[in-house]
Amino acid sequence: MSKIHAAITAVNGYVPDYILTNQELETMVETNDEWITTRTGIKERRILKGEGQATSDMAVPAVEGLLRKRGISAEEIDLIIFCTSTPDMPFPATANILADKIGAINAWGYDLQAACSGFIYGLTTGAQFIESGKHQKVLVVGGDKMSSIINYEDRATCIIFGDGCGAVLLEPNTEGLGVLDAILKSDGSGKEYLNIKAGGSLMPATHETVDQKLHYAFQEGKTVFKFAVTNMANVAAEIMERNQLTAADVNWLVPHQANKRIIDATAERMGLGPEKVMINIQKYGNTTSGTIPLCLWEWENQLKKGDVLILAAFGGGFTWGSVYLKWAY
Repeated sequence: MSKIHAAITAVNGYVPDYILTNQELETMVETNDEWITTRTGIKERRILKGEGQATSDMAVPAVEGLLRKRGISAEEIDLIIFCTSTPDMPFPATANILADKIGAINAWGYDLQAACSGFIYGLTTGAQFIESGKHQKVLVVGGDKMSSIINYEDRATCIIFGDGCGAVLLEPNTEGLGVLDAILKSDGSGKEYLNIKAGGSLMPATHETVDQKLHYAFQEGKTVFKFAVTNMANVAAEIMERNQLTAADVNWLVPHQANKRIIDATAERMGLGPEKVMINIQKYGNTTSGTIPLCLWEWENQLKKGDVLILAAFGGGFTWGSVYLKWAY
């Protein structure tokens, strides 16, 4: 019997309409377009506006579009893995909220939190449910409403992050296509450099924690950059070496969109030219768990069956990893 791999059989994405430009940020914090562009590569980012709008409200159109593309109903979904750092509520899981909103009445689900590496953690996890033979259709969603945890008086973070959501459907494949290998890593000693200090069991919400703005994302940029630029490049090179892949074998690098300089360093380490790298950071900024599926969505019509893709990410925690897959359609 042929080995079962988990193949991506559909992809879709959603970004909010509102565009927050570098020029608008100049009116909010002490910064300018040249400073932001030079250091990050970001020109604009999307922001989810409106009362009562949550991460799941971006996932609904992303997933409904995916289901239409694949020609299936939500009732056929077995499992939803929702990768996010900005769940609608601490509980219940946003995966369950999404299932209710789209009518996935036969699916179970849960949220997965690995910061910016969330999607590749979720993709690898979902693949194992397919490979087990027990699940036929697994939905992996990556989405974040980062604007809900960003202090727009903090120049270190407000220039970087945006809102967005992407989703993929995983199904069994016996042609040797799909997720073929993954390397996932974490190092909890990085917690002090990229975090939200309050709101968890360590420091529950109080008037003081709110007044001190401890419920916003904090980043010690230089340290995070140093770790990210090294580890994301290393793990992408490692998965190529482990699978005897050369730069000529790789059709696309699909990198987490955190910083253009980190992406460039990863591509250089892999020996890839810019024509093989998916980059949309200039339009969307860092949407955390959303970046990689949004890239797949935007490049979908350029992908060919059998294309070799290397996905790579680095996130708070620290978390990082890479996935080697062959495109299935």
